[in-house]
Amino acid sequence: QVQLVESGGGLVQAGGSLRLSCAASGRAISSYGMGWFRQAPGKEREFVAAITRSGTSTAYADSVKGRFTIYRDNAKNTVSLQMNSLKPEDTAVYYCAASYVTLATTPNTYPFWGQGTQVTVSS
Repeated sequence: QVQLVESGGGLVQAGGSLRLSCAASGRAISSYGMGWFRQAPGKEREFVAAITRSGTSTAYADSVKGRFTIYRDNAKNTVSLQMNSLKPEDTAVYYCAASYVTLATTPNTYPFWGQGTQVTVSS
């Protein structure tokens, strides 16, 4: 079973950038499709981005396409999310997750989750 820990969240002004990292332990993440989700106060958890086991294919929510990039380093057992041109509506707790399914976009297909990291974008 894999354990996931996110880092890199914080407060940033609109238009700025942040890079989130997810460090895995307990099992190699090369066994899993990986994803990032986010949850704003009072809203459901929503899909942000996903990447295949090898890292050769990715998927993004329409709201972040062209601004966010997901990538992974299986040798370091990490997955990251580069977020550029941030908007106030990107404010949320961001979660890293691992799935046996490739490029899954629904939370219930991810059995393993990190604790989340807060991202706040000020206007």
